[in-house]
Amino acid sequence: MDGNGVRTASLVAATLTTGLMAGLLYGYACSVMPALRRVDDRTFIEVMQRINVAILNGWFFLGFLGTLLLTGLTLVLHLVGGPRPGTYPVAAAFVLYLAVLGVTRGFNIRLNAELAAAGPPAQLDDPAPVRHRFEDPWVRWHLVRTVLATLALACLCWALTLD
Repeated sequence: MDGNGVRTASLVAATLTTGLMAGLLYGYACSVMPALRRVDDRTFIEVMQRINVAILNGWFFLGFLGTLLLTGLTLVLHLVGGPRPGTYPVAAAFVLYLAVLGVTRGFNIRLNAELAAAGPPAQLDDPAPVRHRFEDPWVRWHLVRTVLATLALACLCWALTLD
């Protein structure tokens, strides 16, 4: 495979992994969180605690971190030999996805840790304050990272049309 083929393959792989991550985040925003909004406080806390444990698996990390690595590789390959037409949208996608990681680390993971630290929901005297401190901020920051990931995907799609 020549340089153009490697560059195209990395762009396609970055686009696919970004699409998977944007889709995962979008799915939560459109279905999981609205469904959980309708359950009682103990159920909400228990389900979110279980989700936060279950999602920490190799397949998730492969996509979550692989997206950044593949987009970074694609950017480097677009810069080799001088910028190519798709360089700027790839760079924008890289920055946008870095922002996804920043929001996740700075807000969602911190909130997940606080929820875990609350302990088993069955043992909480009053689960309502625990849920209140978690749900609205988590959903708000989740929507931010969903929009950022979707914009990153759009940038990579744009780059595909330029290369």
